[in-house]
Amino acid sequence: MVKVGSIAAFLLCVTLFPALFLAGCSPNNTDSLERHTADATAAAKRDAGAIARGVAEGLARKGPLDINEASATQLETLPGVTPELAGKIVEHRPYSSTRDLVRRRILSSAEFDRVKGQIVVK
Repeated sequence: MVKVGSIAAFLLCVTLFPALFLAGCSPNNTDSLERHTADATAAAKRDAGAIARGVAEGLARKGPLDINEASATQLETLPGVTPELAGKIVEHRPYSSTRDLVRRRILSSAEFDRVKGQIVVK
């Protein structure tokens, strides 16, 4: 003989599990999952490209750049240095110290921290 409690548990499982499964697979969740996956893929692609460019630039360098002598194009190889920023660095020469880039407000402290190991003043 089957117990009433067993039947109730069985019916609960038969109705509850499909409902939970379908709730997790609703179109809203699928769209959200698709968007998050696309965003994560795009970010990974950007990061991989940046890493590859950084490795190539690092291998091409022969040492730190002298900010008093480097061309704007050479300065642009530094992490985070845009053409506009490279132009400002060239425009405000000469420098007596690499720290002048921060003192003269050409680079922020965070930007300077990214490049300080790759620049010198001779």
